[in-house]
Amino acid sequence: MRVAVITTDARVYYIATKVLKEHKIPFYSLKITDEIPFDVEIVLTSERDSNKINFPTKIIVRDETFIDELLLRLEGKRRFEHIYIAIDPGERPGVSVVADNRVLEVYHLKSPRDVDIIIQLLEKYPKAKIKIGHGAKRHRILMLKTLAKILGEDYPIILVNEKGTTPRVGGVEAWAIQDIVASINIGLRDGREITIRELIKGDKVTKGEIENIKAQSRRLSGGKITISSELAREVALGNITIEEAINIQKRRKEVRK
Repeated sequence: MRVAVITTDARVYYIATKVLKEHKIPFYSLKITDEIPFDVEIVLTSERDSNKINFPTKIIVRDETFIDELLLRLEGKRRFEHIYIAIDPGERPGVSVVADNRVLEVYHLKSPRDVDIIIQLLEKYPKAKIKIGHGAKRHRILMLKTLAKILGEDYPIILVNEKGTTPRVGGVEAWAIQDIVASINIGLRDGREITIRELIKGDKVTKGEIENIKAQSRRLSGGKITISSELAREVALGNITIEEAINIQKRRKEVRK
């Protein structure tokens, strides 16, 4: 019986026992006040109950992905050899955690500035490295500048050539699935390690980039607003989002009235 499930959370108990039964892993079902048997090596519990349990090896059950860490520990492999938090940059970035070629977790972020999940994953997997695709330059820089405020500009990032990582997927949610699958493929590829500073430095913006961003601002505002070249440049440099630029331009327009 190398595993014990100890939690007051009914949802966590259901998930843990269901997955353990599916994998035919025997387990003890204990109360927090119960004495833990001598043959238990790993305790599965909830985040809420974790501090109440005095045991050296605990795995927090948030969802069914806990089984990956459990199996590795049961196999005698105490830690992953290689673990990456992989990012497919874009308007709504795809994120995956790839460890020893296993996909542990996937996410679809709300925006390039939505980096809370990435920070949480770095805390969860302290030895993880970040990989990011080289495409979607504007969104990539915006995300990296947001991460730099937390991690520092000297933080190492692995830049990956993401050509061919995005598959064709049919269906209503195809765009979300594509971003996630692309992030997985980025996590599985080799890349070049470089600091955030090196990836966000520079102030060169082409006239074509500026015109494309101005055209996008017209589309997003329903033809009502075209941002200035100055604001388009700030968007291209990843200093502000295009939505923020539209709002700034709108306020300027109202002030002039």
